[in-house]
Amino acid sequence: MIDIFVFDFDGLILDTESPFFLAWQEIYREHGCHVSPGEWASWLGTSPDPQQPYLSLERHLGRPVDRQALHRRRIRREHELLAAQQAAPGFKRFAHSARARGLRLGVASSSDRAWVLGHLDRLGLRSLFASIKCAEDAPATKPSPDLYRAVLQELNGEASQAVAFEDSIHGIHAAKAAGLYCVAIPNPITRHLDLHDADMLASGFDMLTVECIVAAAGRSGSASMPK
Repeated sequence: MIDIFVFDFDGLILDTESPFFLAWQEIYREHGCHVSPGEWASWLGTSPDPQQPYLSLERHLGRPVDRQALHRRRIRREHELLAAQQAAPGFKRFAHSARARGLRLGVASSSDRAWVLGHLDRLGLRSLFASIKCAEDAPATKPSPDLYRAVLQELNGEASQAVAFEDSIHGIHAAKAAGLYCVAIPNPITRHLDLHDADMLASGFDMLTVECIVAAAGRSGSASMPK
């Protein structure tokens, strides 16, 4: 019986991916460099500060860049853009509906704990979650299944009881490797990716009901356990 929903954070609960992309795009434009949304999306989901954007710029310039300076600049601009971002449309309704039906909610994020908790507090969402596992809480981040396994362990639950919600390929692979049924909800960046490895694809939380997710996962026997 499904009684646990586990959510990714970046790009799913909060669209942090678009401000991240726009901040880097400003830097790229200054250097006459371009990265397509599809290529960019393939880099997401493993780290809050992936190395590929730096490497791409260095390849374009033919020389090393000051990564620390670029990181500080990108963070400042990203935070400016994020200040106006709210939770994904429909997420609060969906999460409260799940809680009202007795489901336990968790977060499995490859980002740092301070980042995730800070935004959850800003959005007034932190109290919804019985378990929040971040980069510091597992041996490896996504696509490793460790974060999902850490959430299930804290909630004393089994993979067959849980549904994961993800927006990226790495996240989907992590959820499936942990044995969870997985619903993919792409954001404006990750919609350029092929997310066919998820069990279900949805355009947004505002198009979902808790009952339809529980029924779909139940019909599948939940996810297949990892080999």
